[in-house]
Order: sequence, then C-alpha cells, then structure tokens
Amino acid sequence: MSDSSTTQKLEIFATIKEGISIGMTNIVSIFVNVLLWVLTIWIPYLNVGTTIGLWLGIVSKASKGEKVPATEIFNPKYRKYMGEFFITSGLLGIGVGAGLAFGIIPGIVIGIAWSLAQLLVIDKGKNPTESITLSNNYTYGHKGQIFCVFFLVSLVFIVALAIFAALGTTITSHLWKVRTLAKVIGILFAVIYGFISLVMMFIFIGLQASIYKQLTENIRTKKKAAPAAAAAPAAAAAPAAATGTFCPACGKKNLSGTKFCADCGAKM
Repeated sequence: MSDSSTTQKLEIFATIKEGISIGMTNIVSIFVNVLLWVLTIWIPYLNVGTTIGLWLGIVSKASKGEKVPATEIFNPKYRKYMGEFFITSGLLGIGVGAGLAFGIIPGIVIGIAWSLAQLLVIDKGKNPTESITLSNNYTYGHKGQIFCVFFLVSLVFIVALAIFAALGTTITSHLWKVRTLAKVIGILFAVIYGFISLVMMFIFIGLQASIYKQLTENIRTKKKAAPAAAAAPAAAAAPAAATGTFCPACGKKNLSGTKFCADCGAKM
C-alpha cells in the first residue's frame, strides 16, 4: 500500500509557533540528552545509536506529543536501524550533492523533499528507498513553506548572534585597559552566545517535529476518510436493493424475493 501526498498547506507562522512550543516544552530533556551525547560521543557503536536518538528519535517522540525521557538517546532500538540510517544518509548526500552541482537550487529542493526520509526509517521502519519516496510525497506542495519556516527562524538567530558578537567585541575593545573586566564581559557574552545557539537547536528540533507531525497526520486523516468514502456507493445501492416488487393482486409493495404478499397472501 502506498502513501500519497495531501493538498493541505502548512501555515508558516503557525508552524513556527508550534515548533517553538515543542522545543521549549522539551528543553530540559533535550538539554540532558545533548549533554549525555557529548559525554559519550567517543564510544564506538554506542555513539551511532545516540546520534540517531538525538537527531531523529527525539523529533519522532516530540512530534507525537510524547514525553521525551532524559536518557532517550540510549534506547537500543536506534542502533537497530544503524544500517538503514547510513544507507539513507548516503543516498541523501548523493542526491543533494548532485542537485547542488546543477546550480545550488536543485540541491536545496532535493534536500527539503527528502528531509523526512531518515525520520521515516526510524519512526515507521521504512527501508531507505521507500522512505525517500514517501518523504518526497509528504513534502510535495509544501517545500516552499518548509523553506520559509527554517529561513525565517535562521535569519532571526543569525541576526541575534551577529548583534551579540559585535556588541561583545565592541565593549571588550573599549575596556582593554581594564583587562579583568574585559575578560569577565567577554566570558559573559560568550555564555550568552552559546545559550542562543543552544536555544536555536531546541527550536529547530521543535520545528522539524511540527512539520513531521503535520504532514504525517494529514496522510493518516486522508486514509481514515477513504473507507467512509468507499462505503458511500454501498449505502446508495441499498435503496435499489430494497425496491422490492408489487403484489399482482392488491398492489402492495413487498421485499424482493418474497413468495407471498405480506398483505393479502397472494402468490407473488
């Protein structure tokens, strides 16, 4: 059974709002998972599962409104999809790289079209080629909105980071004679800069979860509506089946197949 795309459009600002909400709701658990990922990234084999869990598993759980455990990245199920993850990543790299070679824009379009592929491998258990096909179907008609969502949010963060970086450099350069104070202010701005970068990661995880949730929910809704639509012809055919026949003696309408009239008892 194949999945098809929907025509319902993503709302850019509603998606940004929901993405921020998802990211901020799970900020503590995401932070703990990030910290654990940093502390264990040097451990072979385990680091593959934790990486998949951090960038895909958390998004999958958050998209369903589920609580994200503080140790979610250590869930062994993520190591189960190690091979599929690498194959899908390789195919994504080849596709996007080829698109970039043809003038940048095709690479961006392919990257957005296939952006859900790795999630579909982990969340739905799809194989690499099937996940790419489904991702392309899910994002069809939505790529412009997805691009705008990430572009607008990225622009806000880039401007904020640039302002703080410039402000920190300016202040510390004016206080170079008071070296201790300049160092303290420099450290403070570095902390603020790092905090903004961390918040940016939380929100990007939330945005991806929101987009994935909306597009996959659209498909599920469409599939649930399909059986009801298919039942309509059967319901329409019911009156035809109940038209019945009329008694030749009294003219009473009887159900089809009736041998004797229910009113006068005459043979039909």
